[in-house]
Amino acid sequence: MSIAAVQGHAIGAGFQLALACDLRVVADDVMFCMKEPALGLVPDLTGTKPLVDIVGVSRAIELCLTARTVGAAEAVRDLASALLATDRAAATATKRLLQGAPGRTLAEQAAAERAEQVVRIRALFARS
Repeated sequence: MSIAAVQGHAIGAGFQLALACDLRVVADDVMFCMKEPALGLVPDLTGTKPLVDIVGVSRAIELCLTARTVGAAEAVRDLASALLATDRAAATATKRLLQGAPGRTLAEQAAAERAEQVVRIRALFARS
């Protein structure tokens, strides 16, 4: 698990480094900005994928193409919203899979995923 402790400005590479971490803990004064497009460049440290995963395609486009800065309150609100939007049972099962993955072989992990998916699918059908 990696945790980014961010204070002050995280612009371009600093923002992408924070995005690469599993979690981000931010100080009140943090300012995130994906500045590369405003400089005629593209983000090239794999920050685009986690950014889209966290805020969605439309919001990621807006943030990147405007080079707008995002403060701590907005960043935390986005993370909380994304976490709360996920089905709780699916999130719990996924977390269980991720936590168990280091101790399993690929075949064992695939079997664990299948078993969890069966439970999820049955639960979904039971609701309808």
